[in-house]
Amino acid sequence: LEQETSSALEGSHEQALEAVRQAKVKHADETGWKLAGIKRWLWVVATQQVAVFLIHRLRNTVPLRKLLGQSLIGILCSDRWHAYTMYPNGQRQLCWAHLKRNLEKLAERDGFAREIAESALAIQHDVFEIWHLYRGGGISRTEMQKRLDPLEKQLLRTLSRGAHGLDRKTAGFCKRLYKVFEALWTFALVEGVEPTNNHAERVQRLAVLWRRRSFGCQSEAGCRFVERILTAVQSLRLQK
Repeated sequence: LEQETSSALEGSHEQALEAVRQAKVKHADETGWKLAGIKRWLWVVATQQVAVFLIHRLRNTVPLRKLLGQSLIGILCSDRWHAYTMYPNGQRQLCWAHLKRNLEKLAERDGFAREIAESALAIQHDVFEIWHLYRGGGISRTEMQKRLDPLEKQLLRTLSRGAHGLDRKTAGFCKRLYKVFEALWTFALVEGVEPTNNHAERVQRLAVLWRRRSFGCQSEAGCRFVERILTAVQSLRLQK
C-alpha cells in the first residue's frame, strides 16, 4: 500500500517542487532522519500553500540545489546554517527567533559576552514589537521601516564592538552575523516576508512526531514514500 501510494503521488510531488521553486517567498528547514539506522536529513521548503519534503544523506548545498535549483527565485527564509549562504543575502531572510535563542545562550556567559548579547537581545525585542504592531495594522510599512532604521544601526554598532572584543567566541559570532547582516532586514522591504522561519518549523512538526514513533525508514523506497505523503498531507493542510 505504501509503494502504490508513493507511485501515485510521484507526479504531485514534482508539481509541488516546481511550485515552491517559482514562489516569491519560501521557508526552508532541515531535521534529522534515519535510513536503516543511518543518519539522514529531512529537508522541507514551504510556501503558504505548498510544502515539499526531501530525505537526503547530506546537510549541505547538494539537497538544497535539488529543492530550489542553482539560482534562487524570490526570497528564502531560513536559519543561519551555512548551506543557505550559497544564495545572495539580498534574497534571504534570516530567522530572528533562531538569533534570539543564540543570543540567550551567549548571554549565559559572563563579562563582555553577556554585555554584547543583552544589548542585541534588547534590539531584538524592539524589532519584534515593531513587527507585531505593523502586522496588527497599527502602523504602515513606511512607518515600520522608519522605526527599524535606528535599530538596524544600533545592532550594527553592537556587532562591531563584539567583533573587535577580546572574547574570541563572541567575536566569531559577531563576525559571522555581520557577513549576513543584510539578510536580517528583508522583511522590512519585501511584502509577504516574515522575520522568522516559524512557518517551516510548524510544517515540519508532523515529520518530527513521525520520526519519534517510527525511527525513520528501512529502505530508499520508504524514504520516497515519506517525502511524497508528507508533501501531499501538509500541502493539503496548508490549503485547508
